[in-house]
Amino acid sequence: MTELVQLITQEPWLLYLLTGLLALLVGSFLNVVIHRLPQMMEQDWKGQCRELLELPAEADPPRYNLLVPGSRCPHCNHAIRWWENIPLLGWLLLRGRCSACAKPIGLRYPLVEGLSALLSLVVVWQLGPTLQAAALLLLTWALIAMSLIDIDHQLLPDSLTQPFIWLGLLLAIPGLFIGAEQAILGAAVGYLSLWSFYWLFKLLTGKEGMGYGDFKLLALFGAWAGWADVFLIILLSSVVGAAFGIGLILLRGHDRRTPIPFGPYLAIAGWVTLLWGDEITRNYLQFAGLG
Repeated sequence: MTELVQLITQEPWLLYLLTGLLALLVGSFLNVVIHRLPQMMEQDWKGQCRELLELPAEADPPRYNLLVPGSRCPHCNHAIRWWENIPLLGWLLLRGRCSACAKPIGLRYPLVEGLSALLSLVVVWQLGPTLQAAALLLLTWALIAMSLIDIDHQLLPDSLTQPFIWLGLLLAIPGLFIGAEQAILGAAVGYLSLWSFYWLFKLLTGKEGMGYGDFKLLALFGAWAGWADVFLIILLSSVVGAAFGIGLILLRGHDRRTPIPFGPYLAIAGWVTLLWGDEITRNYLQFAGLG
C-alpha cells in the first residue's frame, strides 16, 4: 500500500487514471441506485400498509434489490451483456440503442457515469491522495444519487442521508475535516434552520415549502463542514436554485406553481462549500472590506 502511495505521488497522472476508472464503475452502479432504490422503498411502503391494514402479505414477491435481477432493457427485457454494460464505452458501442430491439437507451446513463468521473477528478485534483479525498469521493457519489432521485421523485431517501450524517460525525472525531464540537453543532444548526423555515412558511402560507429530506441533507453538510458553513450553503443553494428556476421558466416554460426539488441545489452548494468554502468566504470578506 505504501509503495502504491509513493508511486501515485511520483506519477500524479496515475491517481487521476485510477480515480476516473473507479468513478466510471461507480457511476454505472449509481444508475442502478437511482432507478431501483425508490421502487424498493415503494415496495416496502406497500408491505407496511398491508400489514397495518391486516391484509395478507403478497405471495412470493420476486426478489428486487440493487443486485437482483440483472440489468435489462426496459423496452424488450433483453438481458444486458457484460460488454454492453461497460461505462460510457458500452453506450457508445451500441450507439445509444438496445442491441436486441434497437430502442433508444436513455442519455442519462452515460451522463451520470461521466458526471461521476468528472466530479471525482475534481475532488482528487483539489485534495490529492488523502483520506479527505477518499471520504469526499464517497459523499460525492451519494450526492449524485440523492440529487437525481429528488429530481425524479421529490424524495431524499433516509437510507442515503442518514448514514452520511453519521459518517460526518465520526470523521470529526479524529478531526479529518472539522472538530467534533463543530460537527455536532453543524448537524443541529443545519437541521433546525430549515426545520424552522419550513414551519414559519407553513404558518404564513398554509403550504409546505420543502420536505424533511432537505433538513437532513443540510444536517449532513453541517456535520461535514461545521455550523458556520451552514449559512454559506443556504445562501449558495438559494442562488443556484434561483438561477435554475429562472432558466427553467424562460427556456422551457416551466409552470411557476410546479414544485421544484431543493435537494439538488443544496447538494451543489454543499459540495462546492466543502471544497472551496474557505476561499469563497475569504474573497467575500475582502470584497466587502471586512477581511
